[in-house]
Amino acid sequence: MDLEAFIWLIFLLMNMGLIALNFYQIISLSDLESDHLNPYKASSRINSVVIPEYLLHGAWCILFLLTGHWVFFLLNLLPVYLNVTKFMKRQHLIDVTEAFAVLSAEQKLRNVKMIFYLVLLAIVMIRLIFAINNHYADEGEALNFYGLF
Repeated sequence: MDLEAFIWLIFLLMNMGLIALNFYQIISLSDLESDHLNPYKASSRINSVVIPEYLLHGAWCILFLLTGHWVFFLLNLLPVYLNVTKFMKRQHLIDVTEAFAVLSAEQKLRNVKMIFYLVLLAIVMIRLIFAINNHYADEGEALNFYGLF
């Protein structure tokens, strides 16, 4: 497999990991809202995956930078900045005593993140398909996406 296709495969796997972590948080918040989980259990579930999500997203952004995919790096820079800001202010964890008070805001934040990750998933999948096609295509048959993706 071509190195470009392998890099996009790594991006795809990292993106799917971010989607899985975010989906787990959304499910935990909806279980808290519907009273299937108590605040202690819901906050401990969510807090256990927040740091891995931040680390994976940061690694994903750095990998975009190192491989020269500037548009994707710039797209991910704002969410990474927000993650770092929340981490530095110690607001990245959900407090057990305030779980119901911040429930709506946390759900909105996770839903916006999910939409962002899903849009990037579609773009990364398109780029992976282009990379695989260009690897196996002849010189004149290669797909040219003119820097759009």
